[in-house]
Amino acid sequence: MTIDRRGIRTGIVGLGNIGQYHAERLVDRNVTLVGGMDVVDEARRRFARRYDVDVFEDHQQLYDTVDAVIITTPNKYHEQYAIDAFERDLHVLLEKPLAHSLESATRIADAAADAESHGMVGFNNRFANAVRIVRDRLARGDLGEVTHVEANYVRRRGIPGRGSWFTRRQIAGGGALIDLGVHAIDLALYLLGYPPVEEVSGVTRGTFGAREDYAYLEMWADDAGPSGFDVDDSASAFVRCRDGRTISLEVAWATNRPATHEFIIRGTESAARFDLLEGDLSFHSASNVGADHLEDTGIEATQNDTHADEQQAFFDRILAENPHDNSVSEALTVQRVVDGIYRSSEQERSIDIDE
Repeated sequence: MTIDRRGIRTGIVGLGNIGQYHAERLVDRNVTLVGGMDVVDEARRRFARRYDVDVFEDHQQLYDTVDAVIITTPNKYHEQYAIDAFERDLHVLLEKPLAHSLESATRIADAAADAESHGMVGFNNRFANAVRIVRDRLARGDLGEVTHVEANYVRRRGIPGRGSWFTRRQIAGGGALIDLGVHAIDLALYLLGYPPVEEVSGVTRGTFGAREDYAYLEMWADDAGPSGFDVDDSASAFVRCRDGRTISLEVAWATNRPATHEFIIRGTESAARFDLLEGDLSFHSASNVGADHLEDTGIEATQNDTHADEQQAFFDRILAENPHDNSVSEALTVQRVVDGIYRSSEQERSIDIDE
């Protein structure tokens, strides 16, 4: 008998906004949502009312009822919930980043490697249609040898709630770099085929979050003010891979410049440029055929729900006889790059990634 997604009993750990975001997509895809877990009573009551499922304060009780879990808690708590799930051989979709620290991320990756189940990290931007098109062109060799990726994930004023766990280093592990930067680093390395990283150099800054006159515009939580803000709100970095290919990185929650989500993949035959949020995609090259000229080709691609497609990939890989996904080990590489950038900023020098 063929098993479909409805046969995979799924629960959610962490019932805040992102947990509900995932729950909506599970329901839309007819996945069997059997329950949720949160340490906050009101979050449990709200989730139970909305989805008519069992809710638990103890994650082990939830784990008794499921085959797979989606973990959406604050970064510091990823380790406990993910390792306990892997030790039970539950399938795990873990929201990025892998953890709040490199040490914690390493323990999660080790548990995933030892488990008989499938693990996946929530790098949803991999599933954007523009990225899929670029990956196809790369596989066909249309860009030639890719030498450099410019990765930008910059907001003008977008700190996700001062006073929330996002802006507290002890819980989040960092600020804009570990929140937005992991997306940009993963996507750049993903497009390069994840070559080994050799060296990183970077500077992180906390310029705006602690200011009393911060202009609070596009947020995901109420502004509790600058008290306790102890993380970075922007970062600039350069990543050198072992094969000589490179990545330049700009990420920010807040800057005095226009927002940008532009990625440029520079190859010897062509370059690709796309906007991660808008989906705009174009290719750029030069030729001397006929007469010397430049070529700029725009591609019209539909926008897609990347979280829904990410979930589909997660369940498809669970159902496959030989599921293949390296996102946990690749997320550990991202964590090592993030850790290296923070250390580079603190020590004011380049960091060998193997240090």
